[in-house]
Amino acid sequence: MSTESCRGQCGSFDPQRTCQCDSLCYFYSSCCPDYDTACPKKTRGDTFATEDDLIITTTPPTTTAAPAAAEALSSLTANITDAPVDPDAAPCSGRPFDAFLQLKNGSIYAFRGRYFFELDDKAVLPGYPKLIQDVWGMDGPIDAAFTRINCQGKSYIFKGKKYWRFDGDVLDEDFPRDISTGFDTIANDVDAAFAVPAPSYRGQEKAYFFKGDRYYEYEFKQQPSHEECVQMSRSSPSVLFTQYTDLFCDQTWGDMLAEFFGGIFSDHQTGPRLISRDWRGFRPPVDAALVGRVSISSSPTPTSPPIPKKRSGWRNKKVNKRRGGRRRQSRHVLFDDFWGLYDDWMDYDYGDIFAESAPQEEQKGTPVQNIYFFKGDKYYRMNLQTKRVDSASPPYPRSIAKFWLGCTDEETTTAESRAENKK
Repeated sequence: MSTESCRGQCGSFDPQRTCQCDSLCYFYSSCCPDYDTACPKKTRGDTFATEDDLIITTTPPTTTAAPAAAEALSSLTANITDAPVDPDAAPCSGRPFDAFLQLKNGSIYAFRGRYFFELDDKAVLPGYPKLIQDVWGMDGPIDAAFTRINCQGKSYIFKGKKYWRFDGDVLDEDFPRDISTGFDTIANDVDAAFAVPAPSYRGQEKAYFFKGDRYYEYEFKQQPSHEECVQMSRSSPSVLFTQYTDLFCDQTWGDMLAEFFGGIFSDHQTGPRLISRDWRGFRPPVDAALVGRVSISSSPTPTSPPIPKKRSGWRNKKVNKRRGGRRRQSRHVLFDDFWGLYDDWMDYDYGDIFAESAPQEEQKGTPVQNIYFFKGDKYYRMNLQTKRVDSASPPYPRSIAKFWLGCTDEETTTAESRAENKK
């Protein structure tokens, strides 16, 4: 059998071969010539017709904390909730968040003051908040956090002039370090940060840091080799990176992703840039940021979508029945970004948005990646390609408490009243 064929070798990696047949081969530009024909494509749930033409799921996915964190978290007591409520510890208080972080296993955490919360697709998980110090090893508040989208999937937390690096929730040796030594072009005391994947192994993986009215771009200098990535993925896989590289199994999409991430900023400006100039529709500063997963939309995003029509009450009844009569606001595309969950955006029907928009030259997939900016008690969804606030109804900004934390209007009002009484 030819060593340059994938027949009988699909899904395998062999460092002795001159070409490869695993799902990472497109990202590393190492596929055998017959990879496309010899290895059948998988059906991917990250391809969707339109981002608002979605179906509700009755069973939410389970969110699992990182193994090392689970033990630490279970040992913590609930004393936080027994004491007089600190507004930072009350999920629905409306207080601003300092950072959001999605670990490589998919778990999502929200940091506020001395506390942090874990979120599932509907609300804050039971048993939260927890003290940041008890699990992450530094006193809150923190400044920013992100996880790199590569096969290592290291997570970074920034505070003042220091940063901490984690594998999952386990702190790496010799940390914390000075930001000036690990990120030499980045200022101390940043407000927010997020990272995006490299367009390919030969491309640049980047992170963006926000401070005041400006932001900084940082290019990571090293990525694991193909062989190193295979070994890491076997021992401690990054679901964020796996989902991304699965898109490369189609060469057309791989080429589009390379172009997409390779051209986010093309004027080669060095130094900090003005947020208001590049991120249209958002007024700085940014309190926190979080990047959504990369998906392929079968329809280009229209520039000016019509206002969605109000939906009839059939889904309200379904939701009320499922939630036992107490309705949590669903979070739709927001949580397709993080849990792959298709849900409804309140009661609005988006089915006609794309049908009524201007005719398009061709119906082919286009990469979509959302960036979420948090400010005060509201959040904005930004399109990474256009760097604009997405058009939607209800419009952005939207309530963090309602759409991220599952708070009802009554809970939000009660928490705000308690906080006001403490002043």
